Amino acid sequence: MTLHGISNHMLVIVLVATAVFGVSLFAVRRARRGRRAWPEAFLNPVRRLRRALVNGLRDDGEARFRTLAEAIPQIVWTAVAGAGVDYCNQRFYDLTGFTEKQTLGWGWTNALHPDDQSVALQNWERCSHTGEPFEMEYRILDSKGGFRWHLVRATPLRDSSGSIVKWFGACTDIEDQRHTQQMLEEQIKERTAELADASTKLQEEMWEKDSARRQLDEQNEKMVHELTERSQRATLLAKMGEHLQSCINKDEVFAAALAYAPKIFPTSRGAVALLNPERSLAEVAGFWNECELPVKVFESNSCWALRTGHPHLVVAGDTTAPCAHAAGLQQTYMCIPILAQGEALGILHFQATDEAPVLADAELSLKTTFAGQVGLSVANIRLREALRSQSIKDSLTGLYNRRYLTEMLDREIRRAVRAEQSLGILMIDLDHFKNFNDTYGHDAGDAVLRQAASFLSKSIRVEDIVCRFGGEEFVVILPTADVNAAYARGERIRSKIRELTVLHQGHSLGMVTVSIGVAALPEHGTSPQVLLDAADAALYRAKREGRDRVVKADPPPPAEAQPPVAGIAKS
Repeated sequence: MTLHGISNHMLVIVLVATAVFGVSLFAVRRARRGRRAWPEAFLNPVRRLRRALVNGLRDDGEARFRTLAEAIPQIVWTAVAGAGVDYCNQRFYDLTGFTEKQTLGWGWTNALHPDDQSVALQNWERCSHTGEPFEMEYRILDSKGGFRWHLVRATPLRDSSGSIVKWFGACTDIEDQRHTQQMLEEQIKERTAELADASTKLQEEMWEKDSARRQLDEQNEKMVHELTERSQRATLLAKMGEHLQSCINKDEVFAAALAYAPKIFPTSRGAVALLNPERSLAEVAGFWNECELPVKVFESNSCWALRTGHPHLVVAGDTTAPCAHAAGLQQTYMCIPILAQGEALGILHFQATDEAPVLADAELSLKTTFAGQVGLSVANIRLREALRSQSIKDSLTGLYNRRYLTEMLDREIRRAVRAEQSLGILMIDLDHFKNFNDTYGHDAGDAVLRQAASFLSKSIRVEDIVCRFGGEEFVVILPTADVNAAYARGERIRSKIRELTVLHQGHSLGMVTVSIGVAALPEHGTSPQVLLDAADAALYRAKREGRDRVVKADPPPPAEAQPPVAGIAKS
């Protein structure tokens, strides 16, 4: 299509060439100063020049346009959408050595660097469809066989209806600018590398210092954590000690120990094994953290801790002196004896875990203290039990004494009244006991008392209570038994005790007989003293009537007032 209009004045050509040259020189100077190669300060004048040129072309012929294009110190070209380039000024041919035939259409693409061809065609296709101006940088072949970088810009020319009639483009040689830019970039890169090296060294020094500081902080934190943990364990151990001092029997002691053990030793598994009364066998009483022993019951001599009386450590894989009761365990384990007044009660067994495969030596003192507190508590309970037994047991017969009788009778009366049940009382006296002492001596009398006490203990139910009331008298408390049941029980005791054979120094002491008085609640009273007086009165009646018999107490007279139940504790 013919272009319209161009100025008739050659001054326009000079101005255009001067402007383009001046702008190029300005860009080179900026590149040498290390600034961006193609800022808006350069591109805007070129844009304005092209707009002016296009406007001028609308008013004149194509010949004048080509004259002007040849005067511009850039590659100038025009193209038709879909048909490729239809004009290039001489500067393209001088640069590439291509002929016009080799260039027009799509031949110009052969002058592009192979790496830039696909990108250039893609941009051309995109702009042809969108109608938007484009700008890119690519390399164009020169006559020496090399390539030079060019900045390519293209603008669509539209008719009055807005349709694109042709594309106008220019290629500006930027090889020197890029070279200068590359030199500046290399210098910047070298300086940057030097700064990076210095920064790296500084960072390494800072990292080393930070690492040393972190290690120190970690050590301090670990130490604080260990001290805090140890303090918490010591606090728990002290609380356990207070708790153990409040226990009233061994079962409570070991239950408390098993409850506190996983809190004090959370990183290890463990178990408590107790010796039987014969001290021949040990049985696992409990465990924590899923501790497993190959056997639940084992002989006492199968544990080195019980043999030696000292803690025994077996490291995983060590076969020097393993405990037989832990045969097959792959983990490290330790047995610590539980001692009470020098006597072994059992062991504390600790096992290492996969998370904590070592039993730390620092915890040995804590573990031995734990075992010591358990042993001390058991010793204290034993002492309390011994003192209690001495206070409520008769030393000769082993039966409960009169003091215990008073406590238990008061308790059983209250229970019977509350449950509206009966309560039987037997008062038993050995017939002619003085004759045993006078004939065979007091040792023989003591033997008779011991044998009679043993017989009575074996003749009662579990819930019944037999006590030595004093001298040769005994009292049996029979919960839930009415007067008839109590009488039948007394009769059975009287008849069976006649079969008792008492030997002293190899000689039989003869037949033993008893007289028994029977009383019951509520028929004969509702207070301890009234019931005992009723049973005692019945006993004396049995004595008067010839001994070796059982007599029921007479019911109290109707007018006799009975003490209220609320006053029983003061009787």
